[in-house]
Amino acid sequence: MKKLLVTAVTLAATFITGSALATEKQAIQEKTATSPLLVMVTSDDAQVQLMSMVLTMQSAQQGAKTQVLLCGPAGDMALRDAPQSVTSSQPPKGLSAQGLMQAVMQKTNTKVEVCAVYLPGKGLDRDALIEGVGVADPADIAKLMIDKETNIVSF
Repeated sequence: MKKLLVTAVTLAATFITGSALATEKQAIQEKTATSPLLVMVTSDDAQVQLMSMVLTMQSAQQGAKTQVLLCGPAGDMALRDAPQSVTSSQPPKGLSAQGLMQAVMQKTNTKVEVCAVYLPGKGLDRDALIEGVGVADPADIAKLMIDKETNIVSF
């Protein structure tokens, strides 16, 4: 009788632990697939800029609600008259950072903005930006940053 009781308790504990782990795994997968992702790009390196867009595209395609904030030299990716560093094709697929950023905006629901100080710092206005890119509101970005559900990646 005692052996039967120990076996029953062990089976119950295993079931509960297994259910708890499955529930936790499902919660992590749901959070990952639907959590906001803020991609902050500041690097002037063309490969880093391109990779930031590769990972943004992949994340959006896997269900993340993606938003990109371009600051400093990375803001050049958003310019109509962009420098060659952001428009030049790179291996292995011959993509440019700006070109892939535009594809990300067209193929996913990704919002792309330059930081609020980028244009004034360059002596430019909104007309300098390619279609679809906006200027970030610092209050909106701060709200996203402090949201516990938001994942933040910086390049």
